[in-house]
Amino acid sequence: MARAIEIYDTTLRDGTQAENFNISVDDKVRITHALDDLGVDYIEGGWPGSNPMSVEYFQKIKGVQLSHAKLTAFGSTRHIRNKPEDDPNLEAMLQSQTPVITIFGKSWDVHVTDALKISMEENLEIIEDTLVYLKSRVDELIYDAEHFFDGFKKNPDYALATLERAVKGGADTLVLCDTNGGTLPQELPSIIDRVEAHLAAKEVSTKLGIHSHNDSETGVANALIAIEHGINHVQGTINGFGERCGNANLTSILPALIYKMGLDCQAKDHIERLYPTSRLVNEMANLKHNRYQPYVGDSAFAHKGGIHVSAVKRNPLTYEHIEPEKVGNHRRILISDQSGRSNILHKAEKWGIKLKPDDPLLASIMGELKEKENQGYQYEAAEASFELLMRNALGVQRKFFRIDGFRVMNNKYRMDKAPLTEATIRLYVGGHEVHTASMGDGPVNALDKSLRKALTRFYPILEEMELTDYKVRVLSGEYGTEAKVRVLVESNDGKCQWRTVGVSINIIEASWQALIDSVNYKLMKEDHDNGPVS
Repeated sequence: MARAIEIYDTTLRDGTQAENFNISVDDKVRITHALDDLGVDYIEGGWPGSNPMSVEYFQKIKGVQLSHAKLTAFGSTRHIRNKPEDDPNLEAMLQSQTPVITIFGKSWDVHVTDALKISMEENLEIIEDTLVYLKSRVDELIYDAEHFFDGFKKNPDYALATLERAVKGGADTLVLCDTNGGTLPQELPSIIDRVEAHLAAKEVSTKLGIHSHNDSETGVANALIAIEHGINHVQGTINGFGERCGNANLTSILPALIYKMGLDCQAKDHIERLYPTSRLVNEMANLKHNRYQPYVGDSAFAHKGGIHVSAVKRNPLTYEHIEPEKVGNHRRILISDQSGRSNILHKAEKWGIKLKPDDPLLASIMGELKEKENQGYQYEAAEASFELLMRNALGVQRKFFRIDGFRVMNNKYRMDKAPLTEATIRLYVGGHEVHTASMGDGPVNALDKSLRKALTRFYPILEEMELTDYKVRVLSGEYGTEAKVRVLVESNDGKCQWRTVGVSINIIEASWQALIDSVNYKLMKEDHDNGPVS
């Protein structure tokens, strides 16, 4: 039977210390449910002694039933001036009423003398009596040996002494922390082996854990090497969020443990939830997804080169180290001038477009694609626009409306007030002429409002649709303000999202192209067989 590894998630505490990572108490509760569904063993909910939000979270989560995970409150050893029973930090943790408490203490002598400004022996005393006090009041006690690796390299005997006192205090698990993230993978084995040998000589069988940070880009590697050397408890965060450069990334650690190392964990039975859990955490923090992230990034299983695509279609193992579906992700075939016939045929099959390898229109599509990309268009992130391009080239795209013209006016009447923007559009649906105008927060918003105002009475389904993201990229700085721009628009109708692209030397024109494609894609997707209302 494979060795079982405990997974300890600290996204809700350590992860929230990341720059620009902000979530509400309700967000934390929702993420808690997702982590529990994923099969995480421990969920560190926060430090109740440090901020009111953590206190509120623990109050709200008390009535929540989790299927597997154990909630953990986090905090520090007692203050040197307080007895354990009088320490407000310890009392706040106990008030959270979690079955597990995680306490951190100092392992590095420089932190003892310079940060805490106490003696080395006093630090050992507060470690031991803090744990003794908490031991009888919780089901499980985890000790995080803060800065352990730095402390061991500076003064190994003292770092080991702190672990001994934690064991004496009743710690169920000793977690070795690379708090500054400066330890390299080749340094870990000898230190971990020394710790294990020292504890064995003392006849201590306390479980060992690893908590690594990513300041040297080795957080995941350090965690995996520690596990390879006998450690059975690993701490990290979803998507690697954390202070400075982040923590060890559980979305990379979990599949590596399961599929690469053949180890066991509760999350093994739910690992297909990894991708949606990763995206949920990003959404709750209102942060864009890192498309290049291993396993769970949108580009993790994306193929662009024609040779790659052709090989992947025959056997995905040729260019994929695992099947994307194993972690809840999916394979993507990108469209570009480099892609070749295989990519286009693959997309046609995916979209239900009948296109054979010997069809002369295939060369026409490839030629138009090359010409568009020479103009600055890119379709890797705008597949909706490419599908429309392909359908138009094949003559199978229905014409839902015809634009006769538009106008956008920006008026700055007072320098201390925002400008007023109005967009006017004239278009035809069937035999009906429509002329509309709308005010908006900027020209793109005004155009979007005016376009949908004109079309909604013919196509009510457009009311579901909204523009969710808008990006502008200057394609060349050679001509200054006369340079071309590429606009990428992301739209959503509550069921799916799609992206469209426009290119022009005029930012309004480029935006207009992307907006028109976005509306046409929605109408095509809904397949209005009955046509416009008369």
